[in-house]
Amino acid sequence: MEKDKSDLDSRVVRAVDNFMSGYGCCQSVVAAFADLYGLDDLHAKRISAGFGGGVGRLRMMCGCVSGIVMLAGLDCGQTEGADREGKSACYKVVQELLARSEAENGSLICAEILGLKGFEKAQSSYVASARTAEYYRTRPCAAKVESAARIFADYLASRQMQNS
Repeated sequence: MEKDKSDLDSRVVRAVDNFMSGYGCCQSVVAAFADLYGLDDLHAKRISAGFGGGVGRLRMMCGCVSGIVMLAGLDCGQTEGADREGKSACYKVVQELLARSEAENGSLICAEILGLKGFEKAQSSYVASARTAEYYRTRPCAAKVESAARIFADYLASRQMQNS
């Protein structure tokens, strides 16, 4: 699965384009890379759909971050239940990628990234926000999608360099 820098850069752009087309943050990140793992666009978007808005719009773990976790699992997740080494190796990758995301974005929590306080967070509903010009202007989400996609692209590039 050797990918050059221009391919990885185009995947970062694709993730942002997905988001700006109305897809959720997690969907946008996962769908930009899913084909590398044999997952078609439809299934990538379906499997990641519930993670937007901080998981079902509950404002918990950021959907972009959830996307990184899903992609790490596709990339290095263990497939044998008793494979503790494989599980540990995947957890290590996840922790490293999420540490970078937290350093870049200040938090892994959707409500914190959006600057929501207790009452606003409690008032969260399952109804998705309308994607208006105001939504895109006031939300940091497109930048967070770009950050998550770049973090994963950089991970793939560094892993590829280590393997060559």
